[in-house]
Amino acid sequence: MGQHGVASAAVDAKGVVIAWSADARRVLGYEPGDVLGRRAAELLADVLPASARSCLAERSEWRGPVRVRHQDGHGVHLELEAHPLVDSAGEVQWFLTATVPEPAVRLRRWALDQLPVPIALFDHDGLAVSANSAMERVMGRPEEDLLGRRVGESADGRRRLRGFEGLDDAVQRVLRTGESVPYEAWLRAPGESREHAWLVSLSPLKDGMGAVRGMCLAAMDSTEQFLARRRLSMLNESGNRIGSTLDVARTAEELAEVYTDYLADFAVVDLLDSVLAGEEAVPSPSGDLLVFRRTAERSVLEGCPEAVIAVGSRHTYDEDSPPDRALATGRALMYVLDDTTRPLWAAGSPERARSIETHGIHSLMAVPLRARGITLGLAVLARHRTPEPFTKDDLLLAEELAARAAVCVDNARRYTRERAIALELQRSLLPHRAPRQAAVEVASRYRPASSRAGIGGDWFDVIPLSGARVGLVVGDVVGHGVQASATMGRLRTAVRTLADVDLAPEELLTRLDDIVLRLDAETTADGAEDAGSPGEIGATCLYAVYDPVTRRCSMARAGHPPPALVSPGGEAVFLDLPTGPPLGVGGLPFETAEFDLPENSVLALYTDGLVQAPDHDLDGGLALLRQTLGGVGRPLEEMCDGVLGRLLTDRPADDVALLLARTHALDAERVATWDVPADPEFVARARKLACEQLAAWQLEDVAFVTELIVSELVTNAIRYGGSPIQLRLIRDSTLICEVSDSSGTAPHMRRARAFDEGGRGLLLVAQLSQRWGSRHTRTGKTIWAEQALPDEVRTP
Repeated sequence: MGQHGVASAAVDAKGVVIAWSADARRVLGYEPGDVLGRRAAELLADVLPASARSCLAERSEWRGPVRVRHQDGHGVHLELEAHPLVDSAGEVQWFLTATVPEPAVRLRRWALDQLPVPIALFDHDGLAVSANSAMERVMGRPEEDLLGRRVGESADGRRRLRGFEGLDDAVQRVLRTGESVPYEAWLRAPGESREHAWLVSLSPLKDGMGAVRGMCLAAMDSTEQFLARRRLSMLNESGNRIGSTLDVARTAEELAEVYTDYLADFAVVDLLDSVLAGEEAVPSPSGDLLVFRRTAERSVLEGCPEAVIAVGSRHTYDEDSPPDRALATGRALMYVLDDTTRPLWAAGSPERARSIETHGIHSLMAVPLRARGITLGLAVLARHRTPEPFTKDDLLLAEELAARAAVCVDNARRYTRERAIALELQRSLLPHRAPRQAAVEVASRYRPASSRAGIGGDWFDVIPLSGARVGLVVGDVVGHGVQASATMGRLRTAVRTLADVDLAPEELLTRLDDIVLRLDAETTADGAEDAGSPGEIGATCLYAVYDPVTRRCSMARAGHPPPALVSPGGEAVFLDLPTGPPLGVGGLPFETAEFDLPENSVLALYTDGLVQAPDHDLDGGLALLRQTLGGVGRPLEEMCDGVLGRLLTDRPADDVALLLARTHALDAERVATWDVPADPEFVARARKLACEQLAAWQLEDVAFVTELIVSELVTNAIRYGGSPIQLRLIRDSTLICEVSDSSGTAPHMRRARAFDEGGRGLLLVAQLSQRWGSRHTRTGKTIWAEQALPDEVRTP
């Protein structure tokens, strides 16, 4: 025969070789005289598989792989078949046939053995006939000990290993029905040091006629995915549990409860004494030791016996202690206690040292509570009943929970502080410094009237909007004095509130007109001596929205002077903007005009006090303003000073507000846009596209949260919106995710009930993002969410 021929031999009932073929001689190198009369077991290079031994005892056929020793000493892999034969005396003799596996067969065997995925093969009776090396490592036993046993059977075969009970039933179902069965288990295999999540695939093995001859078991370690799902569920639940009230102490208690329910055996929350007093916290810890007050503590043990500081007590942490280092760095720190780290935690406190030793605390974390760049306190987590130490994933989860709780604590602190501060009407109603915007560079001036009336009702504002856009507003309230200042403050607040909901300019002015009418009616109804007659309260306003992505500016005005535009070439013109009625007239519409502004254009918004002066009429003032604004590349501050110096006297008769904004455009590299088909299967593609773009922007640290936000927003648009759908990512001072569709229905966040299948998407987006919202467009709506960027990659 050739190398791949069939070798044959015969073995009597005592296991002695009684016949030997020529093909057997060519395969194994033994002459008949070398083997006849010898026991067949002497030719084996490895122990006979358990399934083969079982078949020998039962006198039934067997087939499978064996390893036989060649005459020159090396091992030969054979595929062996054993057939029982009964002689005239009733004794069972065995007829053996063997073939050398084809190269592909050997490759399959090697691949099976070297595959890092645990795999085992079972016969029709559910007994193991083969297992690869990965399965040996997981089970902590060699293949010889696994063969002939059922899934999860102990070494002595008397019991089922913990966690494998349901798996054996699934194996029997596969062998009975011939259908593949997936199975997910959380268990600790004998060869593993801790519990893992396993995604097990049970697949039938069928012959050419379709009959089930066995089964293949393949196990994938899905621990990371399982823990990620559990962490996501925990974060979702924490959003409902933490911050349920505007009470600082209660929020700290809720954080400690969540920590001990999911992460730690003992947790304490210490807040800065100044935070509990409602005072403004410092942006970062100084060189002095910070004074904390123990605000909350929670333990898996009744009465929190681990605690050494009573709730409500003031204390400090020693310099260079782990809590102090965490506060200094602003990042959570994790420690496994040993002879080196244990003294660091117990420094300066014999009571703490005794508590660590008494309760067997072996792992600790110090997690700063920071919100909006402010240090508010510190959480300390410990494990003593849980045998596993904290992991890096635990550290990240603890930080995320602390960040969410810190925002709630800061909100509660701010609320407490706001309640203690009386309402102040001062000139601070006007912005002292416009917020920095990537969309525009701004400069502004306010000049009060020189009359005894003092500060009046002129105002301006720069309002950050979603999608990296900016709102520019300038207005003028009729009159001077406290009443005009109060009305100005209320209108400025109203404009900001309306701008936050992303109303179009004409819609914002319509709403503002209604507010002025109500203010006038309330003033008249109050019966104040200086209330005047109805219609005494009035104002003018101009509101503009600039988008640095499209370089498009939309604006509308209510009885206000037209804006001026200085082109990059230095030419100044007044924009042809439809004139609307002044605020307070009511019943008349406003119109929005849109303009494409070249980058580095300068938009000038002002009040009428700038162009109406005793020495010239309105037309003359506008002409002088246009002449003064002209010029190429002049700094905005210089332009402001030049305009006021040219158009105003030393004692202006009316208040003047001037706002100059030089437009910028976002580079195409900082904006990524994709069209989204109305197909739920595209959601995974959208997540992948977003992650690839974040990688290009070197923002991998926020990829996990961005994936969740993209998934929720795109899913909502596909499910509830209408085509066309578009996904857009903008890298600005924050990371902005926008999903637009053609539906005009605004989304509403709600709390889903326990058994609801949906309703948690927007709540999740709200918890994960820094800001979120929706705005109506001409073609539908846009839902957006902003995330804070790490300091090292934040755009200036």
